[in-house]
Amino acid sequence: MSDSTDRPEQDSQPETGALPVPFPTDWTRCLILVAHPDDPEYGMSAAVARWTAEGRSVVYVLASSGEAGIEGMAQEIAGPIREEEQRRSAAHVGVDTVEFLGFPDSQIVNNGELRDAIADSIRKHRPDIVVSLYSGPEFGPGMPNQSDHMEFGDAVGAAYDDLVAAVGVDSREGRPQMWFESDPRPSHYVDVTGFVDPAIDALAEHKEYMSVLDPQTPVREQAQTQVERMVAPVEGLANGNPVVGFTRKRP
Repeated sequence: MSDSTDRPEQDSQPETGALPVPFPTDWTRCLILVAHPDDPEYGMSAAVARWTAEGRSVVYVLASSGEAGIEGMAQEIAGPIREEEQRRSAAHVGVDTVEFLGFPDSQIVNNGELRDAIADSIRKHRPDIVVSLYSGPEFGPGMPNQSDHMEFGDAVGAAYDDLVAAVGVDSREGRPQMWFESDPRPSHYVDVTGFVDPAIDALAEHKEYMSVLDPQTPVREQAQTQVERMVAPVEGLANGNPVVGFTRKRP
């Protein structure tokens, strides 16, 4: 694992058995930080579509170009293809700015260089909130997370904490007020009624990648299955509407 210390104790995990609460609405600018192309589409893009439709600004910053993700394709060819797929995907949910930090796919490590790049992105885009991909060890029993996701999530937390420790919390100065992760066991939720189709459209843009993952199933069908599973209604929440879950990590 990484060369950083363990996460601080202020991580805000939901109480056992407690239902998630609605996601905060007192913000304008969001920075989505993820490791690879398609990461925003596996778990949060329906929420992004709602946020941008409400007039909020959302920016994507990705650690890598996903160049190692298409089996049988040279990385120098796959990287630009995956970048373009991500840009087209983002457009479906109202995201115009998509940036790539250039770290090596499948070799992401929580080190000083990565933390500095993340902190620079936060200062550049001045978000009110930061949202990153789930970084826990497993999505569920027998469903381990990827090392890139875990290392990147640790780096996001360290960069966030360093910024806040240095100069406090003030989005006007490039210091966010909150940090969330997408999470299969969330503390907060977003009702995404009316925004599932844009999320399916977004995931379906990753045609080259998904056609290799499952050559037997049409990409659009794969995308619909995945997104509908990720936004499945939760008993007791949002009147049975589709939801996307996040866990508030800071403050």
